[in-house]
Amino acid sequence: MPQKTIQEIADHVGGEVIGDKSITIESASTLDSAGTGQITFLSNPKYAPKVKDTKAAAVMVSQQVETDAVQIITNDPYYAFMQAVVLLHGHREHPATGTSPLAVVSGSATIGQDCNVHPYAIIHDNAAIGNNCQIYSGVFIGPNVTIGNDCILYPNAVVYDGCRIGDRVIVQSNASVGQDGFGFATHKGEHHKIPQIGIVILEDDVEIGSNCVIERGTLDNTVIGKGSKIGDMVAIGHGTKIGPHCLLVPQAGISGSVELGHHCVLGGQVGVVGHIKIGNMVTVGAQAAVINNVPDGATILGAPAIEANKAKRAYALIETLPDIRKKLKVLDKEIEKLKEI
Repeated sequence: MPQKTIQEIADHVGGEVIGDKSITIESASTLDSAGTGQITFLSNPKYAPKVKDTKAAAVMVSQQVETDAVQIITNDPYYAFMQAVVLLHGHREHPATGTSPLAVVSGSATIGQDCNVHPYAIIHDNAAIGNNCQIYSGVFIGPNVTIGNDCILYPNAVVYDGCRIGDRVIVQSNASVGQDGFGFATHKGEHHKIPQIGIVILEDDVEIGSNCVIERGTLDNTVIGKGSKIGDMVAIGHGTKIGPHCLLVPQAGISGSVELGHHCVLGGQVGVVGHIKIGNMVTVGAQAAVINNVPDGATILGAPAIEANKAKRAYALIETLPDIRKKLKVLDKEIEKLKEI
């Protein structure tokens, strides 16, 4: 593991050092756990009291604080800490296997330079894979799929026929991209399957979490915009359009034909009904149920989801409702007595 001085880390992240610049840093850790030779960070003000007591050798902060640790002042401590972690620890290294003889690769498929295709991966007819891609064991890549450069498909990921994946896309284990959408026509009590003729498009720098399901479009394509990150066990319905740089936290579910703007955040277990539009830079709290269009910049909570401040006030009343009910009953009796006078 590489070691860096505090000054080298500060130079790497564009920060200013307060304290001994020559101390060597070996690894990164949390405020609570960091010790000698480790660096940590403070980005949330509510954890500021912990900085004073941290045993870390160095801490990244946005402004000078009271602490015995050396400080690196930077505008965005969390982002700077990420850069430091990459510098010290790096990303996962992928074994250089080449194309395993145990992989099944169609003669009409094309694989770019410096790719590793692990045992028991399957690459179908006319699939095209770019350079420097990692295709792990059990991956299924269907006919006519195109995959860009520097992509990683972890074990048992599935990409159905015709789907298109951009550059630097990561698909985690057991995710499914491009399976049939949930489309049925009900006639005389029976549900008849509608052919799903669209595809899924994952734009550059998208990451799909483990056990996600991204449905292909019924008629139009399902699109996940550039830089969006989809957490584990998220379901995205057919024909939905996710804008660039969105974050969908695990277990969110989005129905078909939804339009989501850019830089939106959906908390865990959020549910979104079909055929609505969610604006840009919208934040949806965990377990919310979104049933109507949402304007740009909104923060919403609850089921059904409403504006966050209203939701907080409404939910704060829930625990007092039994007492309010008792008081209303007393008042009703008093009113009836007054009527009799």
